[in-house]
Amino acid sequence: MYIYNVTTNVSEAIHKEWLTWMKQTHIPAMLATGKFSKAKMVQVLVEEEMGGVTYSVQYTTDSAETLEAYYNENATKLRNEAMHLFKDKLVSFRTELKLINEQYSMSLKN
Repeated sequence: MYIYNVTTNVSEAIHKEWLTWMKQTHIPAMLATGKFSKAKMVQVLVEEEMGGVTYSVQYTTDSAETLEAYYNENATKLRNEAMHLFKDKLVSFRTELKLINEQYSMSLKN
């Protein structure tokens, strides 16, 4: 399993608009490509010197080949939509991750 991680720092000025767009438009569009089985969005709790609010969205896919197909077939269009709407109000970087091991607790502790 592979994870395509996109970390984005968003200006406070457009934060609420961007968050709504991500949840209602962009993440559904990413999943609609058929390249990803799920998406998980988290807020990064470290405060950045440049300000803003930082999020990480992790898109799960089955293989490096599927991720490469996303880059070739979908990435440019989907990235350009964000840049067109939000211009210089955000900065993103992307990381590819390969899942090596996943373990779960046998008991839940409060």
